[in-house]
Amino acid sequence: MTTMQRWLDAVCTELDIDPGTADARTILDLARDVAHQIDRPAAPLTAYLLGVAVGRGQPLGATAGRLTTLAAGWPAPAHDPRPPGSKTPSPE
Repeated sequence: MTTMQRWLDAVCTELDIDPGTADARTILDLARDVAHQIDRPAAPLTAYLLGVAVGRGQPLGATAGRLTTLAAGWPAPAHDPRPPGSKTPSPE
């Protein structure tokens, strides 16, 4: 058993959640897609919102699929004119 699986089992126990509802592959695939196609910080927030939706009765797989489709069609971010590694100027 992996560290991640032990952690997920412990979290499910702590939160009184059926471990069978925690499909790690589906959630991780969605987080990967959002991180790469939208923005990295959007990945955990999207996973949280997926959990809220599932908690309200939406099916995990279908709901994750809808969000993956949404991310795939999301417009590419506008080009940032600052060179890589430059810092945002602070207001003075």
